[in-house]
Amino acid sequence: MKIMIVDDDESIVEVLSLMLSEFQVIKAYSGREAVIMYKLLKPDLVLMDIIMPDLSGDKATREILKFDPGAKIIGITAYEKHKGDEMLEAGVLDLLLKPFRKSQLVETVKKYIDIKYLDDER
Repeated sequence: MKIMIVDDDESIVEVLSLMLSEFQVIKAYSGREAVIMYKLLKPDLVLMDIIMPDLSGDKATREILKFDPGAKIIGITAYEKHKGDEMLEAGVLDLLLKPFRKSQLVETVKKYIDIKYLDDER
């Protein structure tokens, strides 16, 4: 099970990687890098920050979904109303509001992955 974490704040990426250590984690630090890495590695799920300097999360989400309409992307943000609507319009499945607990993160991730597939990998 591959999960890509996309955030321009390296410390956030590292913390989320630790929280999701039971999965194979792919790290991306910009929206543009996320689009490229998605096309190359096709992760099972993407956690996408919204505000990034080179390509915003909503634009990166749109590009990924254009490439793969079945992509599973969850937006992560501290700006629920202001930017959350943009991510939902772009096509994310859900929004996680920062700060969140590990239990919230894992519960949300497991909601959108195929649990049978995960069990087969163990």
